[in-house]
Amino acid sequence: MCGITGTPGTGKSMVADELARRGYNVVHLIDTVRPYIIGEDEDRDTQLVDVDKWVEEFIPINGFVEGHFAHLLSCDRIVVLRCRPDELKARLNKRKYPSKKIKENVEAEALDVCLIETVEMYDASSIFELDTTGHDPSFCADMIDKFSKGKIPGEFGRIDWSEFIEVGA
Repeated sequence: MCGITGTPGTGKSMVADELARRGYNVVHLIDTVRPYIIGEDEDRDTQLVDVDKWVEEFIPINGFVEGHFAHLLSCDRIVVLRCRPDELKARLNKRKYPSKKIKENVEAEALDVCLIETVEMYDASSIFELDTTGHDPSFCADMIDKFSKGKIPGEFGRIDWSEFIEVGA
């Protein structure tokens, strides 16, 4: 099982849809969490999920799992999608995200939150960090396909969005 994770807006769903069009088995994790919703965080405009129970009960698949917490599952390989924070902000604005939620996600991307969580859980050789900025879903799916088949090695740590961190904001 290959996971595709990343901050909301980095392109996970579009890339996963492209992989599905190519015939791969793809599970969108958002479709699996409903039974595990335990409440809502109104301040952060998000649902609260019993992640531990969800992870424990998730049945691995032969294919790809996509979602911003795919890295919490036991994947054989994991791809962390990244997007330059100014582009991410534009994507989330287009989706009509509330400004507070946009700020939270842009900061998480600038601070490498998904990547750090992934690096803490996986062997370096099983992690592939992919910048989606300026790339279409087909290009990204090609790269993920190659990585999932072992045709290109794991790689991460070259993307630095620290210039986008707002100090004192």
